[in-house]
Amino acid sequence: MPGRATAVFSGDELVQQVRQLALSLGLQVRTQVRVARRIWGAVRRIDIVLTHQETRRTLGIECKFQGTQGTAEEKIPSTIQDIAAWPIRGLVVFAGEGFTPNMRSFLIASGKAVEFDELRDWLTLYFGLPEKIPEEPGAPDGDD
Repeated sequence: MPGRATAVFSGDELVQQVRQLALSLGLQVRTQVRVARRIWGAVRRIDIVLTHQETRRTLGIECKFQGTQGTAEEKIPSTIQDIAAWPIRGLVVFAGEGFTPNMRSFLIASGKAVEFDELRDWLTLYFGLPEKIPEEPGAPDGDD
């Protein structure tokens, strides 16, 4: 699977890798952005908010990591619902071998989630970024 060289090993590391990826794409990054309260009064925060500075287009990202199978994935459906209450578009970025095949299918089918290994392509499309860094003028293009 592509991207295994940058495998994620914890939730905090996933947040940092998403942050670094976004910065490498030229996006503005804010973390732990307060966005009101939940029904029971707890403060709602978005893990990462990305902004394309030229277009001001924004995207909230909730990072979910699960290294081993367990109950953490039971919170995923409520996370998808919570994103619907955000004032901006949102996405779950997930990583880890602990997600069951059924949960991976649920996440992908929701249209609101992407595996970390596929995030670069997703962000490039969403923000309308160049697909690759342009080569220097005069550099061989490999079509010879």
